Amino acid sequence: MYIVTGGAGFIGSNLVHELNRQGIENILVVDNFADSRKLFNLHGARFHDYMDKREFRRAMQENAVGIPTVEAIFHQGACSNTLVDDGQYMMDNNFSYSKDVLRYAQGQRAPLVYASTAAVYGLSGPGHFTPILENEKPLNIYGFSKLVFDHHVRNEIANGRISTTVVGLRYFNVYGPREGHKDRMASVIHHFTKQIREKGTIRLFEGSGGYGNGEQRRDFVYVRDLVRLNLFFAQVGDYATAGGSARKVYQGVANAGTGKSRSFKDVANALIKVHGPAKIEYVPFPEDLRARYQHFTEADLTSLRALGCDFTFTQLEDGVRETFA
Repeated sequence: MYIVTGGAGFIGSNLVHELNRQGIENILVVDNFADSRKLFNLHGARFHDYMDKREFRRAMQENAVGIPTVEAIFHQGACSNTLVDDGQYMMDNNFSYSKDVLRYAQGQRAPLVYASTAAVYGLSGPGHFTPILENEKPLNIYGFSKLVFDHHVRNEIANGRISTTVVGLRYFNVYGPREGHKDRMASVIHHFTKQIREKGTIRLFEGSGGYGNGEQRRDFVYVRDLVRLNLFFAQVGDYATAGGSARKVYQGVANAGTGKSRSFKDVANALIKVHGPAKIEYVPFPEDLRARYQHFTEADLTSLRALGCDFTFTQLEDGVRETFA
């Protein structure tokens, strides 16, 4: 059985669909359907079972999940709303829950690939996105909750308490299919598309953070590339070890981005090529984001390459075109 937490969410549902494309249907989807819109992400997906996140967590704690063999766990479940300031909730949901999943994976001797985030880097500038302590300065409790679990994993590895695959992937600015339910937390690709369809105009921020109008830069990474990374480290399907059943063991925390920042204006132009002509206008930068906004992100891929992954990532224009194909 393959377990995908957050399996009805943006990245999790894309994982489920890709597992299906690999011929795998023996999947347990774990999620919270308080937002029932997520059900649309699983249209056409095939999976064996479903558990509510709270039920799954309780079952793990009581050793009552009842799965004889777990092939791999993809832990995508978390509160990803960077504007949530309830620290107690965020730490329980993103840190304590993740520790439960890690313990369970270790007990099952199953590979665990989990979602971390580039939010741990806070206001880092160019050249400061390597996963080292000096660069890790999150701006909000979301980034902090993810960073603390990364610390926990790295400490467990360093002290020899983990012998199986455990890899944390620090996702940069993810975009692609099945993110419509995320509302304000959806990618700018989603928001700009909505603006084009409703008003024929894309609204970009005026200059801020030392960047000109629309020139703020992010590392935009296509969701299907992140799915490939998850399958690579868990060695599933096409990514399984060639020539035998023995799995390689991967351990560590690595950046998951393209390694190349692109401007918001680049995104707007890529979308105009797909959706047709639209005007670009510049709006004042929101005051409520000034202290918590990353004007620049760009993954340093040294850590990812050191783990043995040499993927070539999808170019922004190609990913945008495929998203709306």
